[in-house]
Amino acid sequence: MLQYFSNPRLRLFVGAVLISFSPVFVKLVDVSPTTSGFYRALFGGLALAAFILLTGRRFSFGRTAWLALAASAVCFALDLWFWHRSILYIGPGLSTLLANMQVFFMMAAGIVFLRQRPTALQLVAVPLAVVGLTMIVGPDWDALTPAYRLGILLGLLTAISYAGYMLCMRQARMHSAWPVPVREIAVMSLLVAGMLGASAALEGESLAIGSAGDVGWLLAYGILSHAVGMMFIASSLARVSTTETGIALLLQPSLSFLWDILFFARPVTPVEIAGAVIALAAIFMGSTRRLKQP
Repeated sequence: MLQYFSNPRLRLFVGAVLISFSPVFVKLVDVSPTTSGFYRALFGGLALAAFILLTGRRFSFGRTAWLALAASAVCFALDLWFWHRSILYIGPGLSTLLANMQVFFMMAAGIVFLRQRPTALQLVAVPLAVVGLTMIVGPDWDALTPAYRLGILLGLLTAISYAGYMLCMRQARMHSAWPVPVREIAVMSLLVAGMLGASAALEGESLAIGSAGDVGWLLAYGILSHAVGMMFIASSLARVSTTETGIALLLQPSLSFLWDILFFARPVTPVEIAGAVIALAAIFMGSTRRLKQP
């Protein structure tokens, strides 16, 4: 597959565009949030596993890596569980913007666990992000509906979960000889599918897909956004500049916000647009130190 996209910059930006459609697929399908997460992980994991087998690689990890992969799967399963519900409550755009606030939770983890010192730019980014989000959701929290407030909280829980996933995946790849984490993402995805399948059973949710259209959307979600999108980005990070990586990473929430306006007629004011721009700038500033981490 990658021979058709030999230019790493092309892979990076195509991957970001593909992933930006993730919340759109969740909004379009007529299945429960847990079920859509299950099929994203299942279809994406199977596609990546097939790619690995066709290229002659092996699923061989040490005990520490397996434990870290299991922990990363727990975090990613929580990420999807929270995020898919947030999408339904507050829309694809804002939920994805909140999910990308994971850069600040990664920053906090770096300070607490890795003894990293934040840069002045990163410290400025935190209050800037708060200002941007306040401009989007409004300054009066009590004026928001309970469902909208829940959607915002779920979006922030998504960011925390994704930060946990990143930290655990970093540990899983600590001694990996492969430059691209395709094997790790494939294993993690299939573990996530098992977890979300069990969650659906506990919730009393059916895994049945009601229409051929939903099958198509879920296949696109799992194969294009999850498998191809994540692999394209992961395979390009070591070969592009941090500035290009930062721009591509901001492309995902920016486009998701745009898709929300274009496809689902999200009402938006000039103040909300300005808030989104400020929040995206804060995300970029907060991510400057860790853009090249696996």
